[in-house]
Amino acid sequence: MTVQDTIEQKLRAALAPSQMTIVNESHLHHGHKGSPGTGDSHFRVEIISERFHGTSRIERHRMVNDILAEELAGPIHALAIRAAPPEDAAS
Repeated sequence: MTVQDTIEQKLRAALAPSQMTIVNESHLHHGHKGSPGTGDSHFRVEIISERFHGTSRIERHRMVNDILAEELAGPIHALAIRAAPPEDAAS
């Protein structure tokens, strides 16, 4: 299973998103200082979930980071997050 597959599996299980996009951006960072060069290290996640209702942007980011704590401690070098409840998805 790839790192991207793991991200998707964990976020789907924990947050039951109505929409989710995960983009592997590792190729954009190849050769940069600190980049492990694995091809599975830099990701962008956009996720819409009812579970974010009533939470702040910081709380939503913490939720995602907590779910992916193991990956953030290992193979993920950078994770860009856009997380919102359905009512905020358009903005």
